[in-house]
Amino acid sequence: MSGRALARACPERTCVGCRDRAAKKDLLRIVAVEGVCVPDRRGTLPGRGAYVHPTRVCLDLAVRRRAFSRAFRGPGTLDTTDLRRCVEQGEQTSP
Repeated sequence: MSGRALARACPERTCVGCRDRAAKKDLLRIVAVEGVCVPDRRGTLPGRGAYVHPTRVCLDLAVRRRAFSRAFRGPGTLDTTDLRRCVEQGEQTSP
């Protein structure tokens, strides 16, 4: 075996809501599609992405701080109703 480490480094991203760094797999990727914030669970949608913890608290912070508009470099506010529904469903199914 070579001198390489067996464990790979886990990529980290910053939550646009609470501004804490976390593992990429623990965050929900958000993509802007035609003025709507769309959750990208598989991470395959094209375009610039923003990451947020899949909790209502972080989502509310991000909306209040207008973090999605800033992250996507777009004018005005974005529609977050689909995103909010997705986060609420995820919280209900979690133990």
